[in-house]
Amino acid sequence: MDKYEIVKRIEAFAPPETAEDWDCSGWLIETSLSDVKKIMIALTVTDDVVRQAKEQNCDMIISHHPLFVVPVAYKDIDIYCAHTNMDKAQGGTTDKLIETLGLPEGHHCGEFLRIVEQETAVDEFAHKLLKLSSGLRYVNNQSVNHIKRIAFCGGSGSEFIQEAFENNCDALVTSDIKFHTALESPIVLFDIGHFESEIFVLDVFKSLIPHTVDVIKAFENSPFRQIKS
Repeated sequence: MDKYEIVKRIEAFAPPETAEDWDCSGWLIETSLSDVKKIMIALTVTDDVVRQAKEQNCDMIISHHPLFVVPVAYKDIDIYCAHTNMDKAQGGTTDKLIETLGLPEGHHCGEFLRIVEQETAVDEFAHKLLKLSSGLRYVNNQSVNHIKRIAFCGGSGSEFIQEAFENNCDALVTSDIKFHTALESPIVLFDIGHFESEIFVLDVFKSLIPHTVDVIKAFENSPFRQIKS
């Protein structure tokens, strides 16, 4: 199938013009090849992912995270990414996380946040998240027992804590929360890890690629490891 037709489907779902100005969503590498039969989908393009794609004879890589510098060794395979535009898209990164958790559909708040109405005990919700992320951390400065309005932002979303608070959210599920940010938070924070909050977006990419194309998920793990006692 023509690679530009595949990209057209992705861009209809996640319009590139909605990406942040600093983002590098779009074509990272364009080769002279137009017909693709096998695609590798990945959260992040790394040396190992490129190696996997070449070893499995993939014609193209579609990723979520962009590359801001493209190594010369990558330049013989097509690479396309949809990053912040996929985060903002209805049914995109954050919505897929919510769906995976079996929660009601969230409604938009601003560009990146989704808000879910779900009354639950803090500890019970933490255990639900723990099934997705063994490295879960959470902050509960106000020592609340129950939450009922939960904001979500896949990836690094600590900058939206105040926005979530101003929209009467009791909690925010995101990742990459820093110490002082956690210390000052007026709401409950759940940090599930960057990888864990976004990996399910690969299922979104897969659903947008026609069945006539062979799609392979890259083997990826979070770079962080948990020490077992």
